[in-house]
Amino acid sequence: MSEEMENAGAQTGAELFVKALENEGVRYIFAVPGEENLDLLEALRESSIELVVNRHEQAAGFMAATYGRLTGRVGVCLSTLGPGATNLVTAAAYAQLGAMPMMMISGQKPIKSSKQGLFQILDVVDLMRPLTKYTRQITNANTIPAKLREAFRLAAEERPGAVHLELPEDIAAELSAPDTHIFSPGDARRPTASIKSLEMAADMIREAKHPLIMIGAGANRKRVSQALIHLVNSTDIPFFTTQMGKGVVDERHSRYLGCAALSAGDFLHCAIDHADLVINVGHDVVEKPPFFMEPGGKQVIHVNFSGADVDPVYFPQHEVVGDIANSIEWLANHCGHCTDHDFAEFLRVKEALEAHLEDSCEDSRFPVIPQRIVRDVRRIMPDDGIIALDNGMYKLWFARNYKAYDNNTVLLDNALASMGAGLPSAMMAAMLYPHLNVMAICGDGGFMMNSQELETAVRLKLNLVILIINDNAYGMIKWKQAQEGFPSFGLDYGNPDFVTYAQAYGATGHHIPEAAELQPTLKKAMKEGGVHLVNVPVDYSENDRVFNRELSELTRDLKANC
Repeated sequence: MSEEMENAGAQTGAELFVKALENEGVRYIFAVPGEENLDLLEALRESSIELVVNRHEQAAGFMAATYGRLTGRVGVCLSTLGPGATNLVTAAAYAQLGAMPMMMISGQKPIKSSKQGLFQILDVVDLMRPLTKYTRQITNANTIPAKLREAFRLAAEERPGAVHLELPEDIAAELSAPDTHIFSPGDARRPTASIKSLEMAADMIREAKHPLIMIGAGANRKRVSQALIHLVNSTDIPFFTTQMGKGVVDERHSRYLGCAALSAGDFLHCAIDHADLVINVGHDVVEKPPFFMEPGGKQVIHVNFSGADVDPVYFPQHEVVGDIANSIEWLANHCGHCTDHDFAEFLRVKEALEAHLEDSCEDSRFPVIPQRIVRDVRRIMPDDGIIALDNGMYKLWFARNYKAYDNNTVLLDNALASMGAGLPSAMMAAMLYPHLNVMAICGDGGFMMNSQELETAVRLKLNLVILIINDNAYGMIKWKQAQEGFPSFGLDYGNPDFVTYAQAYGATGHHIPEAAELQPTLKKAMKEGGVHLVNVPVDYSENDRVFNRELSELTRDLKANC
């Protein structure tokens, strides 16, 4: 048989790779390509997958991870070897700690023969090992479908995270065997918790005097909202959230007590301290602990997809392990309303917190204080509007003061808590949901870490408002520096003229000269469409007044009157 006949029907490794990606339902690949990716690029040119060219690999990774967070499907990003791959490291950690399904593809020099020595060559597979659930170099084109299917399976299954495949240049060009099989995605179901564990949990809930529900990051990933609403409505048990659990249940609900945005000392912690049982739904230890357990203290029921990671401050007395939605629905159907429950203290805490959240919201001082910024954003955002927060002092203010009305309408990262993620995350939301209002909320420091993606946003014709909260400093660290009693040093810098900077990329820039201009400017930008950047100077003196002094006094008085 001739070589031509033997190769009839064969595909290159790159073509096979792209067909396997299409088979997985991949819609986008976010990329900064290099010469080692050229065969893959050519295969993508003829495919149904949309290639989104970013201006930095980190941003490509953040967008892919956010795609995974919002859809539950695996987001995909692409880089070349060496520096391209190392630029994905932060995004890998972001997806892995944040439980976002994401696959990274990196190129590599030919592995069978190379005449370039060690130029740009790093052991990227080893580099990715501690940051991913799965990382492999592909050494034979015939193995591409199996490795890719396994990577997608591991990325998406609980607990979701990052995976990585390295596709060397010569393997991408290599012909696969004509009969190489592409594997269909699986439809494995998550296991259900045992009836015995559910019955024990129901007994603990009925026997408690002051039970409290906590909603964590794991509850924000699957179809848990309706089940939790059913549980809260059928039992009347109040609930609170972690930062990454915001919005799973509409926070306008009469039983919502607040978000554990601070580590301690807030009104909400008075309620947590009063509870004798916490039903911990979707707790993820990557977040800062929303409460601390002590031997002989309150009981905790751990409801999650997997067993508890026990540490000195978290050691639940009972675990309900299995699909969260099924577990919560069962409890909602079997616990019922218990007349022995006493929620009076919880509701007193809620009343005090709600009153405090109204404080200073209409304050007109300039630069604008955080409470006014949060209130103005909440007023102009529709119920289904999405805000994507970068990392900085304002994240605490928004987590605590901004009520989320639906799941994944507040995108924030309280796991890796990386600066630079806010803009790419918002861009991904704007791509997926062009009919919704989307706003990136960034500090000046975090925005400048990936500000080059303004060009990408303009090129993609996104409808996106970017709010820059500007203090010309790394504001959160300045706050911590002052808390520790250190003199101010090393955290101030200068910024570009953000209005001109936005215009240079083809976006529209706005500067807020007084507090009264913020709300109408944001509303106008959202109505006009396109990419708008709004620069608002912020007064962070409220950090010390509220978080360091006022809360401790008010909560002390609240506890004294218990």
